[in-house]
Amino acid sequence: MSYLETYAQWVTQTAGDPQLQQELLGLSGDLPAIEERFYRELEFGTGGLRGVMGAGSNRMNRYTVAKATQGYSSYLRKNWERPSVAIGYDSRLHSEAFARTAAAVFAANGVIVRLYPRLMPTPALSFAVRDLGCSGGVVITASHNPAEYNGYKVYGSDGCQITTRTAREIQREIDAVHPFFDVKWADFEEKLAQGWIHCIGEETVERYLEAVSAVSLLPADTGRDLKIVYTPLNGAGISCVPLCLEAHGFTGLILPEEQKTPDGQIGRAHV
Repeated sequence: MSYLETYAQWVTQTAGDPQLQQELLGLSGDLPAIEERFYRELEFGTGGLRGVMGAGSNRMNRYTVAKATQGYSSYLRKNWERPSVAIGYDSRLHSEAFARTAAAVFAANGVIVRLYPRLMPTPALSFAVRDLGCSGGVVITASHNPAEYNGYKVYGSDGCQITTRTAREIQREIDAVHPFFDVKWADFEEKLAQGWIHCIGEETVERYLEAVSAVSLLPADTGRDLKIVYTPLNGAGISCVPLCLEAHGFTGLILPEEQKTPDGQIGRAHV
C-alpha cells in the first residue's frame, strides 16, 4: 500500500476521532507532509516506540499505541499462561490517555493490568513490575526528548527494558496487526469494573520508596533541618522525591514554584 493509500485509509477510519480527523484533513494536498507521516510505521526496538505526537502511522497517537499493545499482548499470551502488565505514565501531553488506551487493549486481550492511577517516574514502573509479579510492563514517556514527543517503553518481567531478541519477537507480532481491523478495543471503565484493570495502590509506592531509601549513601547523623532545593522540572519526580525526603524527616525542602507543577508543554517530563 502506498503512503497516499494509507493516508486515505486513516482519513476514513478516524471519522469518529474529531481531533485526528481534523489534523489529517488539514494535510490534504501537502504531499511532502503526508509522505513524512505515512511512508513508514514507528520503529519498535529495545526502547519500545518513540516519536512526535500526531496523526499518522509515523506518529504517536492512540492507534499506534493500540497497535503496539495488541502486538505485545499477543507476545505475552504466547509466553505466559496468565499474563499481566504494570503500566505507568509521565506528565507529557496525552500520556495518561495513552496509558488508558494501552490498559483497555491489554484487558480486551485477557491480560491483567496494574495501572498507576497518577503520574510516576519510570523507575517506579520498573519496581512495580517486580513487586507485583507482572509478566511485563509499559511506561508512557519519551524520556529526554522535546515536548512534542511521546513514547511507549516496554519492560520485561525482570523490570528491565527488553532485550534485542525480545524486541524482535514483539515487533513480529506488531507487524501482523492492522491498526484499524485487528486491534481488540474495550471500554476502560468497563474493564476496570470487571476487574481486568487494577489501580496500583500506595503500598507499592511505599515499598518503592523504602527500596530507594535502603541504598541511600547519606550518613545517618545528617541533620534533618538541612536545606534542600529540589526541582522536578515540571515532571513526574514530584510524585516521589518530596515524599521520600519528608518520610526521612527532612523539613527544609524547597520546591521552585515555576518548576513544581507537572506540565507536558515543557518536555523532559519523566524526571
